[in-house]
Amino acid sequence: MERWCQTHEALRRAAAELFAERGYDAATTAQVADRAGVSEMTLFRHFPTKERLLLADPFDPLMADAVQARPAHEPAMTALAEGIRQAWGRVDAESARTLRNQLRIIARAPALRGAIERNSDETVAALVAALRVRGVEETPARVAAAAVIAGLSTALLEWARSEHTPVDVAIASALDLLGGG
Repeated sequence: MERWCQTHEALRRAAAELFAERGYDAATTAQVADRAGVSEMTLFRHFPTKERLLLADPFDPLMADAVQARPAHEPAMTALAEGIRQAWGRVDAESARTLRNQLRIIARAPALRGAIERNSDETVAALVAALRVRGVEETPARVAAAAVIAGLSTALLEWARSEHTPVDVAIASALDLLGGG
């Protein structure tokens, strides 16, 4: 399993470097695989599409766990906003820098328009599951999670385009609007 993780991370790093150097549309999966020192077939075992090289989200479990752990009396939107705020408070500076770079690539690539929205299903599902454990019915849980993720995605793309706004400020502002704080 350790080798798989090392290869996975090498592919993500190679993709980030190439996409930043050449642009998402100009860099090929063959070039990414070559830079990572693996075959293109290996790349597709780890990432089913080129898009997924940028969109795998390591923050989903952190956010879902934090939402689930919120006080039982909190309404769904508050639990989501405050749980996500808490989870993002634990994101280190290097992870935030990596995220900003990924989001900048996404924002600049015409082929990736709507990519975050297409990728949000897994994040929404993780948050819905956390709300369901808290006793929220399926439909309200899905509506609340989808609303929060749509707002957060918009805020994160705007943050990625800026040079000065820290991630915690961008996220806090969005979450304040969405039901927290």
